[in-house]
Amino acid sequence: MKRLSIIALALFALSAQTSTGWVTLFNGKDLNSFNQVGTANWQIVDGVVQANMGAGHLVSKESYTDFEIKVEFYAGPKSNSGVYMRCLDGSKITDKTCYEANVFDNRPDQSGRTGGIPNYAPPIAIVNAEGKWNTYEITVRGDHIVVVLNGTKTVDAHEGTLKSGPIALQYQGGDVKFRSVQIRRL
Repeated sequence: MKRLSIIALALFALSAQTSTGWVTLFNGKDLNSFNQVGTANWQIVDGVVQANMGAGHLVSKESYTDFEIKVEFYAGPKSNSGVYMRCLDGSKITDKTCYEANVFDNRPDQSGRTGGIPNYAPPIAIVNAEGKWNTYEITVRGDHIVVVLNGTKTVDAHEGTLKSGPIALQYQGGDVKFRSVQIRRL
């Protein structure tokens, strides 16, 4: 029986992974790859996970060191969100204990606005995300972090403070939606 369980688990893991190594963390149906932290009212509607009240994170159950991640997100007016990476503690997510590819066009300190990594790397190009669907493509390898937002490179930095940890999706304000989250270990 134990052997059958191990085989079933292995087959399940393989089915979630594409031939190119990409693994789907959000499939439009459930949040099985995440733990919910905080009070955000996450719900899945029409294949999209969204929140519009509270504050919190969806934190991956696995940790990642070197990886590529693709995230499709919608940021409504005055939204505050982000994609957190290499978090030190999956229960205490902050922009100082994780790298955050921010989603906050109207952030008072524009050095940490959308496309930047607050406290670590300001954006090298301004790309507004509000009011539309967007795509983050982020590569983290060793101390090298590259953030591409809607095809425009916004961060190309060397920063080695944080080594490994879970991924987290944030809801902090406005209307925030995620419809695809895929990751590939490097």
